[in-house]
Amino acid sequence: MRSIWNGAISFGLVSIPIKVVNATESHSISFRQVHLDDGGRIRYRKFCELEDREVTTGEIGKAYEDADGTLIPVTDEELAALPIPTARTIEIVAFVPAERIDPLQMDTAYYLAANGVPATKPYVLLREALKRSQKVAVAKFALRGRERLGMLRVVDDVIAMHGLLWPDEIRSTEEVAPDASVTVRDKELDLADALMDTLGEVELTELHDDYREAVEELISAKASGELPAAPPAGERAGGKVLDLMAALEKSVRAAKASRGEETGEEKGEEAGARAGESAEVTPLPARRSARTAPKEVGGKKSTSTARKTAAKKPVAKSTAKSTGQAAGKAAATKSTAKKTATKKTTAKKATGKKTAAKKATPRGRASA
Repeated sequence: MRSIWNGAISFGLVSIPIKVVNATESHSISFRQVHLDDGGRIRYRKFCELEDREVTTGEIGKAYEDADGTLIPVTDEELAALPIPTARTIEIVAFVPAERIDPLQMDTAYYLAANGVPATKPYVLLREALKRSQKVAVAKFALRGRERLGMLRVVDDVIAMHGLLWPDEIRSTEEVAPDASVTVRDKELDLADALMDTLGEVELTELHDDYREAVEELISAKASGELPAAPPAGERAGGKVLDLMAALEKSVRAAKASRGEETGEEKGEEAGARAGESAEVTPLPARRSARTAPKEVGGKKSTSTARKTAAKKPVAKSTAKSTGQAAGKAAATKSTAKKTATKKTTAKKATGKKTAAKKATPRGRASA
C-alpha cells in the first residue's frame, strides 16, 4: 500500500516515525458522461472567464471568495509557512474510553505503519499501552491543507487512526426528531423485539454489495453483445405502512421463513385460521336423527309416552326430563313402597312379640 503522508506520532516526549496509508478502498462503479448521439466523451474544460480561454493546471491557484464576491488569492507557500504544530506530527492530546467518541464524528480511516526499524520499539509500546488501557487516543494532525481531529485505536496488531469531525461540524437533531406526541404500545414493542430476535446477528464479513454485482453483470452482458437479464420482480412494494402491527407480524413471519424456523404447527394454525374465516356452522346428523326418531329404552314406552305417564304421577313430574330419569323415578317409587310395606310388616310382628311378652310377664310373677 502506498503511503499518502509521512510524519511522526508525538506521544509525550516520545516521537514515533510513521507512514499513513488508506485503510479503506471504494469498490463503487464509476461512469463517464457521453454524447448520446455518437458516444463521444463529455469532458470538462477549465476556462478563464476573463480571457475566455482554456488554462492548464499549472496556471490554476487558490483564492478565498469573500461575502461580497471579492476573491482573495492564497498561495501554497503561504499555507505551508503557517505555524501549525501538527503539520508533520500526529499530536496525541488525551486518552479516553471509546464510548466517549460519537460515531457521528467518524470519518476516513487510516493505518499507521512504523517507518523504519528505529520506530518499531516505540510503535509497539504505544500499541500495547492502548490495548492494556482499553482506551483510545485523541490526536490532532494536519492533512491535505487543514488541521483535523483523529482517534487512534488498535486493530489486530496495527494502530489505526480515524479522522474525526470537529464537534461544531455535527449538526443538531432538533429539526430532525419526530413528533414527541407519538406513543408506542407495548404490543408493538413486543413484536419489534420478536423481529429483532428472529433476525438475530450476522457476520459482517458475509455481507456484500448486491447492487454492484448486478451492475457488473449488466456491463459484462452488454460488452459481450448479450441482452441484459430482466431484473427479478421485487417483493417489497413501496408505499406507506398503514397497519404497523400487521407489518411487524408479517416481517416476523417472513424472517422466520427465510431462516427456516417456521414450524408445521404455525403453518397449521395459519391454515386453520384461514379455513375458519369461511366455515359454516351446521347441526350434526346424529342430533337431527335423535330429534326425529327417539329410541325406546329397555323395551318400554317411547319418550313421549313416558312424559305423558310422568305427568300423571306427582312424584316423577318434579324432576323427570328424559326417559331414563322417568324410569328411574318409577323404580325408586316402587322400591320405596316395598320398603314401606316391609317395615309395616316388621313393625306388626315386633308389636305382636311385645304384646306376647307383656302377657307372659304377669303369669311369671304370679307363679313366683
